[in-house]
Amino acid sequence: MKTLIFGGRVIDPANGLDGQYNLLLEDSKVIWTGTDTPAADETIDATGKIVTPGFIDIHMHEDPVKDGRIQQCIFPMMLHQGVTTAVGGNCGGNVHDPVDYLNIVDRDGAAVNVALYAGHEYFRIAAGAEDIYGGSTEVQRQKMAKNITAALDAGCVGISFGLRYVPGADKAEFFRAAACCKESGKPIAAHVRDDADAVFASIDEVCEAAKTYNLPVQISHIGSMAGFGQMEAVLAQMDAYRARGLDMAMDCYPYFAFCTRLGTPTYDPGWLDRYHCDYSVLEFCDGKYRGQRATRETFDEMRRDFPQCLTVCYVMKEEEIRLAFRHPHVMLGSDGITDLGRGHPRCAGTFPRLISEFVKHGDLSLPEAIAKMTSLPARRLGLTNKGHLGDGADADITIFDFNTIRDTATFEEPALPPEGIAYVLIGGEVVLKNGEILRTDCGKAVRT
Repeated sequence: MKTLIFGGRVIDPANGLDGQYNLLLEDSKVIWTGTDTPAADETIDATGKIVTPGFIDIHMHEDPVKDGRIQQCIFPMMLHQGVTTAVGGNCGGNVHDPVDYLNIVDRDGAAVNVALYAGHEYFRIAAGAEDIYGGSTEVQRQKMAKNITAALDAGCVGISFGLRYVPGADKAEFFRAAACCKESGKPIAAHVRDDADAVFASIDEVCEAAKTYNLPVQISHIGSMAGFGQMEAVLAQMDAYRARGLDMAMDCYPYFAFCTRLGTPTYDPGWLDRYHCDYSVLEFCDGKYRGQRATRETFDEMRRDFPQCLTVCYVMKEEEIRLAFRHPHVMLGSDGITDLGRGHPRCAGTFPRLISEFVKHGDLSLPEAIAKMTSLPARRLGLTNKGHLGDGADADITIFDFNTIRDTATFEEPALPPEGIAYVLIGGEVVLKNGEILRTDCGKAVRT
């Protein structure tokens, strides 16, 4: 079956397109782009709208698995934003064996295409090194390496690390795991070991491993690592590494507060001094104090009794995040994580927000923003059939109204869907129309 998308402004940064073109799709592929109007079985009128490759979220946290089925919650939230491919397994964590997870997506489908990193912490625990503050044995490191390599061979897009979350994983353990990518050349992605004024040495650690094994490196959610006054220097640090030949990039989300679980090492003693703040910067997203700011008493109580509670921490500086997005090698990643719709609005609003808050306020152009959502993450992960609209590309397409697109999710109501997304197609199938999801099973597993 052939589908013609006509009348829209096509922005395809990978192929240098920005103008009024028509697209012809056949089954699951793009087969033609031009100004003519060829015959088709179905048509989509995109007049007055923007037509782009489907958005790719290079950094999110996938839905859990229960009784062999994916409990879809964040994947539909991704779809509402125009995301067609979501990359999970970030910060070192998989919610389930990643190879089996991809197989489940193959069997059942998902609301979006799903790619996964092999998470270092997941395989660390599987090897028996369960104490995040404790070290690992040589036998455990051998088991980690064997299982991570198998996951890479089975299609995981790279290895992710959450060095902040496993303080016991020393440099030797980190390098041993990163070496698993040496043969394939797949990237390593890292939530680095420390943030704020300690972020520079933490980035050096990850870059040293990337240089040692000649690997691409992705520094995760740089806003929540260096958005406290260090951003200009961190971007200069990246520029220096790139000038010396390291294939380095970063991702960021377009909000000015971060989100993590209360029991993580982020909130170990010393966090108040690190962020130069008091307890009131922290908001509970769940539990008896949901929606309330913390006090010393409620912080201690909740950290003891409900360490899995998601929190929002309002310590990032707006000007730092705007600076990050102006850099050509910082791409968009939501870092979305949700507990049944509770958490941070980045789960539901990241991609429209980059346009409504950053493009419309002059921080970057619309084509630059689209590149951060499409071609840059596709290139980083080696997804040759995604992130562009050239002949033979996967027919994953997002169509939106530039005048009306905006995020509506708030910190009080973080799951509200955005406005302005007219159509989303995955594999040539219309899966969302005018904000209404039509199908949640067209997404495929993405392997590299």
